[in-house]
Amino acid sequence: MSMVVSIKPHEKYKGVYIVELEDGSIRLATKNLVPGHRVYGERLFKYGDVEYREWNAYRSKLAGALMNGLAEQPISEGDRILYLGVASGTTASHVSDIVGPKGRIYGLDVAPRVMREFIMVAEVRKNLYPILADARKPREYRHIVELVDGIYADVAQPEQASIVADNADVFLRDGGYLLLAIKARSIDVTKEPSEIYKREINTLKERGFEIIDVVHLEPYDKDHAMILARFHRKK
Repeated sequence: MSMVVSIKPHEKYKGVYIVELEDGSIRLATKNLVPGHRVYGERLFKYGDVEYREWNAYRSKLAGALMNGLAEQPISEGDRILYLGVASGTTASHVSDIVGPKGRIYGLDVAPRVMREFIMVAEVRKNLYPILADARKPREYRHIVELVDGIYADVAQPEQASIVADNADVFLRDGGYLLLAIKARSIDVTKEPSEIYKREINTLKERGFEIIDVVHLEPYDKDHAMILARFHRKK
C-alpha cells in the first residue's frame, strides 16, 4: 500500500484536503470527525496527530464534481444542510466531516433499507439526523427540519428540480446554496442528457435559483452532472 507523502488543505475548496501518495497519485480527503471509524471501506490516512478519510470520487458525486473543477465548495463548518436522497450516507459522511460538530445534516430518504444503513452511520456521527420521508412532500417533515444554509439533492425522480425548489421554498434561507446531482437517464430515458440538464436548469431559474456552475461527472459517473446554484427568495 502506497505511503502518504503529504496532506495539505485544498487551495480552492474549504474543508477538503489533498493527499499525495508515494506513487505520485493524488486523493481527496476530509478530516475524520470520528477517528478510527470508516463508513464505506474508505482508506484512513494518519498525518501528524490528525486522521483523514479518503473521499472516493467514484463513490461520491460531490467528490467527482470537485475533481472536475466545480466553481466552489460552498459547505462551511457549522452549516445546517438538508440532504435529499441521502441513501446509506457515503457522501453525507464527508459533508459531516466538513460541517463538524456544530453543523447539522438532515438526511432524508424514502427507502427503508438504505435508511437503516444511514441510521447506523448517524449513531456514530452525531451531526447526522435521519428522516424516513418522501422528498416530494416537504410539509410532512417541516416540524423536524429548521431553516438550512444549503440543500444537497440526489433524488432519482422525474421533476427533480421541482422537488428541490419545493423544499427550498420551505427550508432554504435566502442566499443559501444548492448542490444538485442530476441523473439524466433516470429523469427521462428517452431524452439526451443535455436536453434534460437544460430543462431542469430552466426550472431552477424559474423558481429563484441563480446557476453558478454545472460540471459533468465523467469519468467518475456516467450521464450525471452536478449543479451549483444560489437561492434568492422572491420578495
